[in-house]
Amino acid sequence: MSQQPQTFNNDRRKTLPVVKVEKDLNEDKIPQRVLPILAAPHASPIQDKEENETFAQEPETLPPSVSAPTPKAPSAVPTWLKLNAEDSGKEATRIRHSVGLDVPGAVHTITTPKLKTERQLDSKLVVIMVGLPARGKSYLVKKLRRYLNWLQYETKVFNVGNMRRVCEASSQDQNASFFDPNNKDMKRIRDEIALSVLEQLIDWLKEGGRVAIHDATNSTLARRKLLIDRLEREPEIRVLLIESVCTDQMMLERNFRLKLSGPDYKNKDPVEALADFRSRVANYEKAYQPIGEWEEENDIQFCKLINVGKKVIAYNISGYLSGQCIFYLMNFNLNERQIFVTRHGESEDNITGRIGGDAPLSPAGRKFAKALARFTQTQRIKFACEMASKANELEPEENQTPARALEKTAQFCNSQFTVWTSMLQRSMQTAEHFDPDDYDVKHIRFLNEINSGICEGMSYQEIQEKHPQEYKSRQANKLFYRYPGMGGESYIDVIHRLQPMIVELERMTQSCLIITHRVVMRILLGYLLDWTREEMPHMMVPIHTVYELRPKPYGTELKKWQYIEETDSFVEF
Repeated sequence: MSQQPQTFNNDRRKTLPVVKVEKDLNEDKIPQRVLPILAAPHASPIQDKEENETFAQEPETLPPSVSAPTPKAPSAVPTWLKLNAEDSGKEATRIRHSVGLDVPGAVHTITTPKLKTERQLDSKLVVIMVGLPARGKSYLVKKLRRYLNWLQYETKVFNVGNMRRVCEASSQDQNASFFDPNNKDMKRIRDEIALSVLEQLIDWLKEGGRVAIHDATNSTLARRKLLIDRLEREPEIRVLLIESVCTDQMMLERNFRLKLSGPDYKNKDPVEALADFRSRVANYEKAYQPIGEWEEENDIQFCKLINVGKKVIAYNISGYLSGQCIFYLMNFNLNERQIFVTRHGESEDNITGRIGGDAPLSPAGRKFAKALARFTQTQRIKFACEMASKANELEPEENQTPARALEKTAQFCNSQFTVWTSMLQRSMQTAEHFDPDDYDVKHIRFLNEINSGICEGMSYQEIQEKHPQEYKSRQANKLFYRYPGMGGESYIDVIHRLQPMIVELERMTQSCLIITHRVVMRILLGYLLDWTREEMPHMMVPIHTVYELRPKPYGTELKKWQYIEETDSFVEF
């Protein structure tokens, strides 16, 4: 029986690129004058020709009295590309702009007197929000501002609606007719207000801000062109458009009703206010032009978020800050959940007042660990009952039975609950009483306490005596101060170490308990509670205290619980 020849699918075969050597170039009849340029990119073809002619006339050996010329250090820029001082009429300088990675407190860009020392080209960002009213723009804006400020990029929101409400020209009548696209006078006023806010925004960036957010509907192409044309005159500013789209009718209805508590409808009849707001939205819908072809044709970077991140469309995203914004916006949700944050139980080093190290729990710390497991289980069940009750209310009346309610409660009680600890034993020991069959327990190095370098294992009194200058420097600027020695960290270092944990907290839909350390807890709460950079390093976060946070569309609800050792229980305060 004859064997059939084996065949291959040519479409799946890949051809590797061929790198040509000098012999190949000769065979291809590449001119010889090009070869030195390929071998030494810093050389000039004209210069090479002159040098070859000179050497052809010189003897092969130099006289003893003549020393060989000292070779010059190679330059990254060809000499024949450098500016000619005589031609330019001024001193020849190279201009190099810094671009890309720029992390406050963690990246330092080197500059020299010969190089232009301006900020890097993409160091400032303007985010222009786009979308119809009640589509969640302000929610996105608040979250983004909080995140970027936590990363130490100075970020500020410039809300056009706030300016509109205080503007004399528009204060006379701001009902639905004010937003009618056919009302040319009102449209002119609205555009003027939007541009006025943009000028304030630009001035703030020039004074040292990093990210400015233009919070408005900006729902027409004409308005966006108006803003972008003005920003094109500012070469150091990048522009990012973010459009929020909502197709979920239940979410829209909830957002509509939330608007009634806003400044536009304060102290007004709810029925009339809701009718007026619906008319306002209808007027916007008449002229609404989503982000699309024009932005793509002009290579303007943009991101569309549909139903608060369930679907994300990103185009031409470039620049470090823009990338940070988009990555963050892709990773959060509106699910109701509990986030508990606490420090480990008391350790032996806590008793002696020593920082750092890896000491085990004290007897009081072990007692707290047992109580924490009981407390968390109780709060978990209470929360499940709340969620089941809300879900039951949404059911048709005929389905609202005790059996159905019990089934819903059991479903929420059995939902996933995560426990995170650091990899230091005092944190892991505090989680020992959580049953891994009921809790998803993870030990995470990112949550380790700040590394104190040469000060590890010392008390603050000892640091003050042995390293008085270090002690003073830290007191003067705790946020940026970095402990000396191998592995020493600053608050800024820990912030960037914790960045993946914040993104994961925003992404995850289940409840979570975080058992960590003082500095890490301050930084986590700094993000969750929107503390300022001045407040965060100094906030009191005592041991045996539990913070319970519940993210909501309008902010974060907070409860605080204190462990009472005498009664072996927790009380809210």
